[in-house]
Amino acid sequence: MNIETLVVGAFEVNCYLLNGAGRPALVVDPGDEAERIRARLDELGWDAAAVLLTHGHADHLSGLGGLLAAQPLPVYLHAQDARWAFTARNQIPPYYAGLAAAPAGLQPVADGQELTLAGLTCRVLATPGHSPGGVCYYFPAAAALFSGDTLFQGSVGRTDVAGGDGRVLAQSLRRLAGLPDATRVYPGHGPATTIAAEKRTNFFFSVRRRA
Repeated sequence: MNIETLVVGAFEVNCYLLNGAGRPALVVDPGDEAERIRARLDELGWDAAAVLLTHGHADHLSGLGGLLAAQPLPVYLHAQDARWAFTARNQIPPYYAGLAAAPAGLQPVADGQELTLAGLTCRVLATPGHSPGGVCYYFPAAAALFSGDTLFQGSVGRTDVAGGDGRVLAQSLRRLAGLPDATRVYPGHGPATTIAAEKRTNFFFSVRRRA
């Protein structure tokens, strides 16, 4: 699997472009700067086939409108976050206006669901805590996990936001600890890491795994 990272928007969200074979590609968390995302896809010779959203916060999906205006795409998001992600509640002024309405191609995902898109297969892992419908996308064949704002290098997602819950996040982290140590973690913000590295060095990850 080929992975391209674009840091987009005022909150420096990692937008990932994923490609297997041929031109189709997946877009993970297009938080902003849709024109830049499209331009990079064109440079790579890739065609967007679907969008994967790790959760519903505006800084992770505000680029959707620009992407979908150029090309209708299926958009995958957990139903718990879809309830509020496309409403006025999901705005972060003056940085993100969010989206006024849910995209026509919105597809709900559920824990344990397997998706095969653009020639790539992933498993949906429900990891609430930062948001009620937060998920990670795990690609076993590539040993890659796209963790959104659940797990970062050296830290974890905030729980002092609407819908956040520290105890629930602790359960999600314990689940991620069960993945193979070699799994490469691609978070919603900051540099990539591995499950093994976080077990060794991430205070929050270690404490919450034992909670």
